[in-house]
Amino acid sequence: MKKEKEKLLPELTKGFLKENPTLRLVLGTCPTLAISTSVSAALGMGVSATIVLLFSNVVISALRRVIPDKVRIPAYITIIAGLVTLVQMLVKAYVPAIDKSLGIYLPLITVNCIILGRADGYANRHSVAASAFDAIGMGCGFTAALFLMAAVREVLGAGAFAGIPLFGGRMTPIAILILPPGGFFVYGCMIALANKLQGRPAKKQTGCEACNANSGDRNQEAEPRTPNACPNSNPDRSSPNAYLLPSDRSPNSCPLSPNPSSASCLLPPASSERGCEA
Repeated sequence: MKKEKEKLLPELTKGFLKENPTLRLVLGTCPTLAISTSVSAALGMGVSATIVLLFSNVVISALRRVIPDKVRIPAYITIIAGLVTLVQMLVKAYVPAIDKSLGIYLPLITVNCIILGRADGYANRHSVAASAFDAIGMGCGFTAALFLMAAVREVLGAGAFAGIPLFGGRMTPIAILILPPGGFFVYGCMIALANKLQGRPAKKQTGCEACNANSGDRNQEAEPRTPNACPNSNPDRSSPNAYLLPSDRSPNSCPLSPNPSSASCLLPPASSERGCEA
């Protein structure tokens, strides 16, 4: 049981930031930009999409061995459309104000890229429990992104929060933030912030740096290297270090340098723009 929980926990947390559907995968941008002018509408859209995502993932995962592969997309859309209809009826009955603010975007959850993508890309290949955890994590990530965007745009663009005035006329709102250009601006800033928080992968080494970095993983007793062992090299065959492994050469030697003791690594004329230092 403990091992199973440890396996399911990453499926729940990955949607918060690492694979956030809105800020990292850039899915569902249409409702994100259109609904994020109001906090109440953003929360209504996020909760509705999360409910549909959860139940659609569970149903599709339970039927993944029954649904034929050739008709899986129409079957997924049919299941999602039925769930969206139920959610829309409940929203109209109990929170009509949210239904009015969401408008056409509530039934359009049926073709939301996040829901259909998780159905075909995850629920179709994983167990019911894993699919449920994935849906909850992705739904919470989508809701959080909508809430943050809506809070920034409504507070700075309308001077209110969830329809409640905040500044009492002491501050002039930045009205452009409520308009589509302001939505794109805030969305871009949030994507940049999410990328910054997540961090970037290490820069891949190329040229002689890659040769030296990979030398530790090779057998020290290997046969002498061929003249073209380094992808950017064309060593002088008369050089004493031409056929030695990078780890066997002296620290300041380079097969591409006319002087073996030189600290510079000169590439052939065709590749001179990609020079590297030994």
